Amino acid sequence: MIKKLKENAAIFGLIFTIASAVFIIALSIPFFTEARLKDSLFDAGVDSIGALFSAALFFGCMKQNGSGIGYLRSLIVFVSACFAVNEAILFTVRLPERSTVCFVLCLVSKLLDLAMIYFFYSYVKVTLGFNGKLARLAEKIIPVLLVLETLVLLSNVFYPTTFYLDDAGMYQTSAFSFAEDIYLAVTSVLTAVLIIMSRSPRNQKAAALTFILFPLVEYALMEGQFGNAAQYGMVLMSLIIMYCVIFIEKSKTLASTQTDLRIASKIQADALPPTAPEFENFPGIVLRGSMNTAKEVGGDFYDYFPIDENRICFLIADVSGKGTPAALFMMTAKTMIKDYALTKDTTSEIFTAVNARLCENNDEGMFATAWIGILDTRTMVLQYTNAGHNYPVLQRKGQPCELIEKVHGLFLAGMEFTRYKQGEITLEPGDRLLLYTDGVTEAHDRENALYGTERLEKILEAAKDEPGEKVLDEVLADIGVFADGVPQFDDITMVVLTVKE
Repeated sequence: MIKKLKENAAIFGLIFTIASAVFIIALSIPFFTEARLKDSLFDAGVDSIGALFSAALFFGCMKQNGSGIGYLRSLIVFVSACFAVNEAILFTVRLPERSTVCFVLCLVSKLLDLAMIYFFYSYVKVTLGFNGKLARLAEKIIPVLLVLETLVLLSNVFYPTTFYLDDAGMYQTSAFSFAEDIYLAVTSVLTAVLIIMSRSPRNQKAAALTFILFPLVEYALMEGQFGNAAQYGMVLMSLIIMYCVIFIEKSKTLASTQTDLRIASKIQADALPPTAPEFENFPGIVLRGSMNTAKEVGGDFYDYFPIDENRICFLIADVSGKGTPAALFMMTAKTMIKDYALTKDTTSEIFTAVNARLCENNDEGMFATAWIGILDTRTMVLQYTNAGHNYPVLQRKGQPCELIEKVHGLFLAGMEFTRYKQGEITLEPGDRLLLYTDGVTEAHDRENALYGTERLEKILEAAKDEPGEKVLDEVLADIGVFADGVPQFDDITMVVLTVKE
C-alpha cells in the first residue's frame, strides 16, 4: 500500500495543487462583492495567481527525475496549501462567530510554514550536497527544533502561548510569540551558511538563497509578516527560480552523463562476442551467450574463442560494483584473460597470471569472480578453473542436473600471490553446461525470496530438448515471471555450451 502511494505521489500532488487553485478561485468571488472583504482583494488575487502557478510548476516537474525532485514537489504542494489556508483565513478573519475556525486555520498555516521550511532545507541539502561538521550538526538540530516548534504551536490549543484570537476574532500575539521564530531563524541561518559553503556553482547557490532572502526583502519593504499572501508569493517566485536554475542545470549534467553512459554501453556491447557464433573447426559444439545489464553499463562479461584448431575457450565473470568503474575493470580483465588464454597451456596458469596483473595498481579494490573452461574437441575433456564464481550447472543427457561444485581459488584481484588449480570433466554427446552470474540465482520477488539454483535446474530440465539460445530465453522469461515486476538489481549473464549428438 505504501509503495503504491509513493509511486502515485506525483499524481496525487498534481490533483491537490489543481484542487487548491479551484478552491481559492471559488472562494475569491465574494471578495469583489462583499464590503468586509474588499480590503483583502489584493491578497485574494495573489492567492489565486499563486495557486495557479503552483499547479503549473508542479505539472512541469511531474515527470522529472533526479536528486531532490521529491522534496521540490513537496515544497510546491506545501506552498499551494499555504495559499489555500491563507485565503480561508482572509475569508473568516472578519467573522467573530467563526473565530474558532479562523484559529484552526491560523494554526494550520503556521504548521505548514514549519514543514515548508524543513522541506526547503532537505531540498537544498540533497541538490547542493551539504557536508562537513556543520552539516552533521544541522542534521541533528533542525529536526529537534521542528518537533519542539510543533509542540509549542499545538500548545496554543489549550493556552495562548504564542498567539490567540480576541473577542472580535482578530489575530493577536502573546508575550512569548518570539518562540515561533526560533526554528525559522536557526534553520534559515544554518541553511544559508551551508548553501554558501557548498561546492555548487554560484548561480545555484544564489537561486537557493532567494527562498530566504525574498521573504526578508518583502518584510522590509511591505512590513509584511510570514504567512501573508505576498509572503507566499515571494516563496513561490523563489521556487520557480530554484527549479529553473538548480534542477534544470542538474538535468543538463545528468543528460550529458547519460550520453556518456550510452556510449560506454555501446563500447561494452561491441566488446562482447556474438550471441550465436559459428565455429567452423568445432561443428559439434554450440555456444550461446546473453547479458542483460541492471544499469546502462554492466560489470558482467563473457567470452568464447578458439585457442587453436582443436581447443575452444569459454568463460564468464562478474565484476564487483556496477556502472562505469565496473565496466572499465571488466574490459581490462576480459582483455587480459584472452591474451593469456592464447599463450598459457592451462586454465590455472591463465587465472594465476591474470590475477597477478589485476592486483597491480588496483587502488579502488575492484575484483571479479570468474569461471573459465577449455574444451579439447579431440578428447572432449573440459579443463576448468573456478575463481570464486557460481557453480555451473551440468546437464548430462538423460540425467538430472548437477552442480560442478569446485572452487579453485579466491576471486580475481583478491590477493596478488594466489595460485589457482584446475579440474577436469569429460563431456558426451547431448551434454549441456550452463554458466551464469549471481544475477540469475539472486533475482528476487516481491517477498524478497531468491530465484535460486533449484528453480534454475527445473527450467533446464523442462527445456532439455530445446536449442541453446532457446534455453537462455526460457530462463530469462522465468526470472521475469518470478520477479513479478521487481526492478532488476544485478546484471543477468549466461553462457550455455551444448555438445551435439
